Amino acid sequence: MQSRRALLCRPGRLLLLGALGLSGCVRLGPDFQAPGEAWIKQWDSPALEQASQRSLNPDLRQWWQVFADPVLDRLIAESDAHNADLKIAGLRVMEARAQLGIAQSGRYPQLQQASVDSLYFNRRQSGGNNPQDSHFWQHSAAFDIGWELDFWGRFSRAIESSDASYFAAQANYEDVLVLLRAQVAETYFSLRTTQARLHVARENAEQQKRNFEITEKLFNSGQQAELDLQQAKTQYLGTLSTIPDFEDQLQRTRNALAVLIGQPPGALPQLMEYQGLIPLVDRAVLQDVPANLLLRRPDVRAAELNVAAQSALVGVAVTDFYPSLTLLGSIVWSADTLSGTSRNLDLIGGPSLRWNLFDHGQISNNVRVQDARLQQLIEAYRDKVRQAAREADDAAYGLIKSLERERILGEAETAAKRSLVLASAQYREGYSDFQRVLDAQRALLDQQDNYLVARSNAVSNAIALYKALGGGWYSPLPKVDPATRQQMEQRTDWGDVLEESATPAPAFPMSYQEQEP
Repeated sequence: MQSRRALLCRPGRLLLLGALGLSGCVRLGPDFQAPGEAWIKQWDSPALEQASQRSLNPDLRQWWQVFADPVLDRLIAESDAHNADLKIAGLRVMEARAQLGIAQSGRYPQLQQASVDSLYFNRRQSGGNNPQDSHFWQHSAAFDIGWELDFWGRFSRAIESSDASYFAAQANYEDVLVLLRAQVAETYFSLRTTQARLHVARENAEQQKRNFEITEKLFNSGQQAELDLQQAKTQYLGTLSTIPDFEDQLQRTRNALAVLIGQPPGALPQLMEYQGLIPLVDRAVLQDVPANLLLRRPDVRAAELNVAAQSALVGVAVTDFYPSLTLLGSIVWSADTLSGTSRNLDLIGGPSLRWNLFDHGQISNNVRVQDARLQQLIEAYRDKVRQAAREADDAAYGLIKSLERERILGEAETAAKRSLVLASAQYREGYSDFQRVLDAQRALLDQQDNYLVARSNAVSNAIALYKALGGGWYSPLPKVDPATRQQMEQRTDWGDVLEESATPAPAFPMSYQEQEP
């Protein structure tokens, strides 16, 4: 009975215990709901079905290995280690992780302040019956604490928002990986295609130069008309004029590839002049249905996580409608150097209630602003899913049709080579004029160049298909390379923020619901 009476005599303790018990029990605002698209569950693309095949063990994380090109493997490895955009994306993950740490600090007392003061007083009193002068020092030390209780979920919602933003930064990092690897592969094969087109142009120019020299000798000897000479010269110079363009394109592509792998523009020792054709892939190898792969794309997941982060911010804005309760406390010690005065130790504590009753629509309009931003992100997510489906369908259809064109042009090139042989033979035997030879040479050059372009388009569409399905999203390398980490740690105390746990690579990127902070 005595203990119960003693407890009842301490209303401050009851208030504190009650406040701590209720803190965090209510979270205002909407709970996150994934903005799914109903059509994606039934979505089917005939072109995608035709351009892909199922396999139990495909590795979308390293899809470029289907080309079996060791040079491409090395280039992608170098881009993973040195590309600037990828490094920036990794640093943004660390920035988001630090921002999450700031939000998590709201769980603890927001004010924890210690102060020490030493003040000198020099007082002079004049007039009256007892004028006097005095001077003394006054010393004080205090510790203040203020803890706003999370009654309405202001801080928990802020943590929820920062948590989603952190995972969104990771998804953006993976999206940079997807885009980077596709760009490296496409640039590399574009380089090889340009090399092959340049080689074809040089070979044809050499052949046409020989024909021009022959017709020039025949004309000088009076055995051939000037028309044949000028036509041969025109064809030769026209083909010769394409070589500088190809060389310029080759150098620009080489420079672009150098920047992608984090090197200055210039010669790349790891590249060599290829005479062979670039490898073809007739279809993509997948494990899951395309609809699920689209939803696992890093940019789609980042869009969903942005919705989750903004949804929590709506709850943060709603809490401004309600009062905030803060527990305040102070310990103050004070003394001075005057004789006969006492030293004081004060213990001060109690609750503080703050409620903004008249905001003239500021709070309600802020809630509307946050809700409008939420709806914008929902629409952006839905559009992202539609765009992902469009990219996959376009790439699949493009792969099918470019392969058809490549097969047709392959046969046309064979026919053009045979036509040139026949035209040359008939010209030498006097059964046809030189114009037939020129036409056959022009047709051969056109068909050879068109074939190389068609083959390049087929490879580009295969790369675009893997990119559209989110392939290449994982890298075992740390998001912050050791040299950069050492530089940052020398400049700033990062604690364990830059630490990354070594976890095995999942077969697919995780969804937001599967991820844990």
